[in-house]
Amino acid sequence: MRVVGRLAGETLYAVNDLIRPGITTEEINTFVHEDTLRKGAIPAPLNYRGFPKSVCTSVNEVVCHGIPGSRVLAEGDIVNVDVTHIYQGFHGDTSATFYVGEPSEEARKLVEVTRRCLEIGISVVRDGSRLGDIGAAIQEFAESFGFSVVRDFVGHGIGRRFHTEPMVSHVGTWGHGPKLRSGMTFTIEPMINVGPPDVRVLADDWTAVTIDGSLSAQFEHTILVTDTGAEILTARPGLMSNSERYPEFASSLVSS
Repeated sequence: MRVVGRLAGETLYAVNDLIRPGITTEEINTFVHEDTLRKGAIPAPLNYRGFPKSVCTSVNEVVCHGIPGSRVLAEGDIVNVDVTHIYQGFHGDTSATFYVGEPSEEARKLVEVTRRCLEIGISVVRDGSRLGDIGAAIQEFAESFGFSVVRDFVGHGIGRRFHTEPMVSHVGTWGHGPKLRSGMTFTIEPMINVGPPDVRVLADDWTAVTIDGSLSAQFEHTILVTDTGAEILTARPGLMSNSERYPEFASSLVSS
């Protein structure tokens, strides 16, 4: 799991250099597919339950599972790129939301709050904590900024299978839910909306969009529960200029 997580993190890190106005989401897919194979891995999304591409690219109002194609990224867009590798039978799943050119103030606030939601969710993980603590921490933080947390899609156990138990809701109640145990591996992947949390799925049976057309952002890591906290298995080798662009703004977001 450490090896596949590292490989997935490296591919997502390399995507950063592609993100600019004028690129198509299909070009992102081509890069991720080829980079995955270069690493000796397999792109897990390709043909998974009929998904037609090797990566998910979710732009602006797309919450998740956006299918790469001819869509051209424009100045001011935000795009989530969701990478999953299979290596020697194990899965590593990670995503980040990127800025395309210069974002609006609303987009910047949403993206940085969402990034912080993932960090806060990871921070409460340790042997003996409760599954509901993750969702409670994320929900409290996101809603304190007037944003909403998507309920229809959740994090998930991961290992030899892409999706398995436990299901990791990004809303919850402190002290509730099953106890976490050292050695568990799962994803935390909050999807945060400017508007209400409701989504609808388009006719392609994959692309989920906000019900009101408002912006949505997402960040994801695969983590390992340890005795004292969490190890991020999909940690990236460095900062990404098209995603982690506002460290001062991000550091000003203080959790209670």
